[in-house]
Amino acid sequence: MNKQSKQMSFLAHLEELRWLLIRSVGAVLAFAVIAFMMKDFIFNKIIFVFQDPNFITYRALCKLTQFFGSDGLCIEKTTFSIQSLKMAEQFSAHIWMSITFGFIVAFPYIVFEIWKFIKPAMYKEEQKHAKSFIFFSSGLFFVGILFGYYVLAPLTINFFGNYSVSDVIQRNFKLGSYISIVKTAVLSSGFLFELPIVIYFLTKLGIVTPQFLKDNRKYSLVIILILAAVLTPADILSQIVVAIPMLFLYEFGIIISKRIVKKQKAALKTL
Repeated sequence: MNKQSKQMSFLAHLEELRWLLIRSVGAVLAFAVIAFMMKDFIFNKIIFVFQDPNFITYRALCKLTQFFGSDGLCIEKTTFSIQSLKMAEQFSAHIWMSITFGFIVAFPYIVFEIWKFIKPAMYKEEQKHAKSFIFFSSGLFFVGILFGYYVLAPLTINFFGNYSVSDVIQRNFKLGSYISIVKTAVLSSGFLFELPIVIYFLTKLGIVTPQFLKDNRKYSLVIILILAAVLTPADILSQIVVAIPMLFLYEFGIIISKRIVKKQKAALKTL
């Protein structure tokens, strides 16, 4: 009887997981349809703006270097063009960008669905923090998206767009290649900013402790610099710009880990 009960419980969890996936995919597709109908705005006002020398990031970098008496990062004009070399490439790019936008907009709902799934395994005191969890995880994700869009993507595209081994070579990039860089920079940044949330759950599970995070701070610094180099294969300045917020997130994760351990110790004393 107990075995059958456990089996039914397991199957019930699988059923809940199935509906979680269905509802999440449904939300993504719903927003993707809206994004699909906003083709001109998404591509001309969001995706291809990195070709504009007046893009806010380029102007900010130019003013920064001028402040130090240089104009090394000032862009007067873009030196590359984007072209479509396959019959269905533009339609495919339209579909995938719509899905990407749908996922970004639907992210808070997806987090809500995940929270509902793991909620039964948590204590009543922890269940009270549902709104805070959804708010902070979504907030960190959207901050990461903005960081990827305004920092990572323009720095990477500016580097590759102006890099050349010879003046003989024309910089005509495939549409899919350009969009891939933008998506990778933006989405990877959004997920990386979830580091404090990851540390929160690892601490709750007893996998990491504040002391462990402190003792391995120097190793985390190396890993962060490597990730920054991978995400922005540009100059050392760009890598440092990317590494700085990641270091702050790691330190913020240590603070969160301390609070979790402190609460766990306080709960043990009351038993």
